[in-house]
Amino acid sequence: MPNPTLIPTFLRELIVERTLPREPEPDLVMDDPEHVAAYVEAGRIDGVMAAAYLFHSARISQVIQGCATVLDLGCGPATQLAQIADLNPGIRFTGIDLSPSMLADAERHAAALGLINIQFRQGDIASLHGIVDHSVDAVISTMALHHLPTLQHLEDCFASIRRVLKPGGALYLTDFGRLKSLKSVIFFAYMNAQHQPHFFSLDYERSLRAAFLKEEIEALATKYFPPEVSVVSTFKMPFLVIVKTADQFLQEPLRHRLATMRKALKPRYLRDLNDMRTFFALGGLRNDPFASMPI
Repeated sequence: MPNPTLIPTFLRELIVERTLPREPEPDLVMDDPEHVAAYVEAGRIDGVMAAAYLFHSARISQVIQGCATVLDLGCGPATQLAQIADLNPGIRFTGIDLSPSMLADAERHAAALGLINIQFRQGDIASLHGIVDHSVDAVISTMALHHLPTLQHLEDCFASIRRVLKPGGALYLTDFGRLKSLKSVIFFAYMNAQHQPHFFSLDYERSLRAAFLKEEIEALATKYFPPEVSVVSTFKMPFLVIVKTADQFLQEPLRHRLATMRKALKPRYLRDLNDMRTFFALGGLRNDPFASMPI
């Protein structure tokens, strides 16, 4: 049963006309040490984003099975990337980000976890300069595309992904979809305000305001990626959008680790995970990696 506090926002997004324009983020590169520290503090793996991290780590793990090299666009402090790399030690990951402060924290985080299958590089995800054509087996990105300043930059990013990805390579891109109403943005941005620094809530609001439309993402995916690449979103309300290739089989040891991580979630984070699973399943996302796992 989805969280009942979501129902008013869900109904609002169903019935209202779109009134929310896109507002690019005021700081296109988060490099202020205080802001980076607040973002990292609230966003680490055991915080309010725990459910989202586990959801995407499981889904990305399904997509990248059989890959040798994976490029993560906009890796930030590498909280998400480190979890994925830990789950998939046989794959080599490269995280790319424009912010030196974020990358410094990412390096520290990966080192603290003892991860030896991640490297980092500074770069612009819209151009991917320095990444050789058709050189990576998979490209992933979680909650980073909205940082791009314009729709043209998003198109440049998709074109660059096509350039660096090997033919038949794996793909998993996820980000916010722009909501219709400012009231909906405020609800999602501040629903966990009591559990996180104010700057994190404010950054969340700015991120939602900067989101691209699902229809814009779909159009670019159709233009630059093969027909087998699918675009799915949360049901009726594209709060989250995923662009992905087909899922692969998860071996039992990895499924067991994911099940253990799910059981370790705090009750309210488990509810958040189940909400994501439900709304994405209703939106057409299949092959739920948690479906056959014991609660």
